[in-house]
Formats: sequence, C-alpha cells, structure tokens
Amino acid sequence: MTESFVVVGDGVAGSSAAETLRERAPEAEITVITDEGEALYNRILIKEFAKGKLPEAPISIHDSDWYAERDIELSLSTHVTGVDTDEKVVHVYEGDDVPYDKLLVATGGTPRQLPVDDSDADGVHHFWTFQDARAIGKDVEAADTGVVVGAGLLGVDLAAVSGARGLDAHFLMRGDRWWRYALSPDGAEIVHGALRERGVTPVFESGVDHFETEDGHVTAAVDPGGDRYEADFVGVAVGLDMNTACLRGSGVERDDGVLVDEYMRTSVEDVYAAGDLTRFHDTIVGERAQNGSWGSAKEQGRVAAVNMAADGREEAFRWVSSYSITHFDFPFLSFGHPTEGDEHFERKYSDTEWRRIALKDGRIVGGVLIGDLAPQTTLKQLMREEREVADHREELLAESIDFDRIDATPQVEAEADD
Repeated sequence: MTESFVVVGDGVAGSSAAETLRERAPEAEITVITDEGEALYNRILIKEFAKGKLPEAPISIHDSDWYAERDIELSLSTHVTGVDTDEKVVHVYEGDDVPYDKLLVATGGTPRQLPVDDSDADGVHHFWTFQDARAIGKDVEAADTGVVVGAGLLGVDLAAVSGARGLDAHFLMRGDRWWRYALSPDGAEIVHGALRERGVTPVFESGVDHFETEDGHVTAAVDPGGDRYEADFVGVAVGLDMNTACLRGSGVERDDGVLVDEYMRTSVEDVYAAGDLTRFHDTIVGERAQNGSWGSAKEQGRVAAVNMAADGREEAFRWVSSYSITHFDFPFLSFGHPTEGDEHFERKYSDTEWRRIALKDGRIVGGVLIGDLAPQTTLKQLMREEREVADHREELLAESIDFDRIDATPQVEAEADD
C-alpha cells in the first residue's frame, strides 16, 4: 500500500522535509499545505528587498513546477483548521479532508501585535512574510519619519530598513541596549553606532504606550513617559505567537510551541514537527531549546523527513545554529544559544570587532561575533564536541584561535561542520 505523507507549512522546514521525503520514499504520496499564496521563498533575502536593494526575482526559491516535477501536491492559500490524530486526517477550510499516514507540522509563527491602542493602524507593520516585505517597501518609500519597536533580531532588521530608506527614525527599546540578553554594553554599542550612522536613533528604557493616528494612518508613537515620536512608518517586532491552533484537541503536547524529541517526534505517534514552532530536545546542551534560524529549520525538516520515511534506525537532530546580520559595514553572527549560559566572557578588539562566548558547566553553548567571523568554525566545533573549555578563556579570545591548544578531551566524537 502506498504511504501518504502530509506536510503542513511550506517554509524552509516544510519544503526541506518534502524534498527529503521524495528522495527517501520515491513511491509515496506527498502533499504540502500552506496558507500562504506563494511557494517557498528566501526569508533572509526579503530584508534586502524591503530595503530596496533587491528585486523580487532572486527571492523566490521554488515555483509550482518544482513541486510538480517531484510529484508533490502543493496546496497554496489553504488554511488548516484542525488535525484528527485518531482518524489521521487534516481538516482544511473549504476543502476536503486530507488523510495521512504520517504528518509533519511546520507552521511557524505569527508576529505578535502590541497590546496598545491603534496598533493595527495603517502604517504599522510586522515583518515576517514576503507579503509583509512588499507592504513595508511600499509604505516606507512614501514615509519621512519612522519608529521601530522591539530590541531583538527582527527589530534591528526593521531599523536597518528604515535607515536604508532614508527615514528619520527612532528605535524604541525596553532595556538599556539592543539584544541585552546576548550582548554586553560594549558589543551593543557597536550596533548602536552603526544605526546612528544610518539615521536611526536608539532610545533606551522606552516602549509604546499608544499610537496617534489621523484618518486611520499612524502619525506618532507615544512612550510610557509621554515622549512623542513622529512616525508615518512603524515597524513592530515584539515576538512570535506560534501557529499551533490547528493542533487543539489533537493530543499533541504544546507549550509555547510544539514539544518534540531529538527525532522531531511529537507526543502523538506518526506526528512530527519542525522549524520555528518546535521546542526540541537539544542533544548538545542537554535540554529543551527553541531556535528560529533558517539553517536550523531546514535541518529539522530534513531530519524529520528521514525519520518519517525510516524503516529502521532513526537520525537525531544535532545542530549548532547560526544567525547573521549583514546590514552594516561589519559582519555580525550569533551561534548556538548566546542568551543562555551560567557565565560569559568577552573581548573588544577594535571599534567594530568584538567577541562574546557563553559557557554552561564549562562548555560552550553559544556566542556572538562582530567584525571577524573566522573563529566561528572552531567555536561551533568545540560546542558540538561538548569540550570542557572553562580553563581556555585566553585561547578562545585570541584573535586567531589555535584549535590544537584547546586540548581538553572531547565528550563526543567530532561531526562534520554545518
């Protein structure tokens, strides 16, 4: 009997899974369902599109023909309303139920809206999909002033878009610096300076109490202290709500996402999950983790598909993620879980070069590199091998890391670099 696989979500996790399933199960029926109106595109490059640096053409990765050539049924603009894990069917809005033998949920998240007055006014944008990027590009081109809210990785993307488009913009942050859980003041100030050079003013210990509007369009943001910032463009990046509503009543265990083991299996047999919405067992740090990077999502989709199609031994997800920012004159990269750890050490090498490493129980769990990204390969290998490095701080902060001097015995066999 022909096996039937259903993938809900066509981001990089879902698409990677579908491609791997076809390779591993040539005769299987494979269906991909997505509520977006277009097939897989590069979520990294939509930032450059929003900045006006790229046309649309290079951003699309797959078109409908790609799926047809692989005999994968693609259902665009199709909303999944529920999953019956007893009957093994996926319910969709205004469509026939889709039966499955094994199911992968890769539905990602939806940007969280600010819980303040007029947060849904015209001119207030979130940044997640290609459609978001198109709307931002259109509105920001006509704007003169801007406000960005949210001191995380997506927030700095919106700030960079504002700067690239020539806005007089303010970047409102609740804490005393950008990405304060991963960066010290020294590291954050490098980013603050680059933003100021682009016409974006960081505003600390701030936020939004409410927006002002005129004829339904935003005109200003007012912070809790009463300070007013003119804005005919607003970008909001205050987190994601994971898209798990379709799993209500399914028995799949959820907790701010979908809980999976290292094989991407959920708590329900034959149901898997991959991508941003997973809270997975990280075999490197030995605890649950959540990660929204492109590479991590792609690998999770591949591993989930390998295990869905497997007849025997399963493959565990084991990955050191990376997240890059390319908006400035210097490169920026975070890896692993830089906000975690029970101790951190760092060094500033120049006005645009800085390094910070996070340790937990003497082992690397993450870090941030600004300016010189060359050490990333060694640091990620040390993290992957779970080496005890607490006594090697000076070697790890050397401008060029000599791997041979980190002579602690590895806990795990080295694996190929990701």
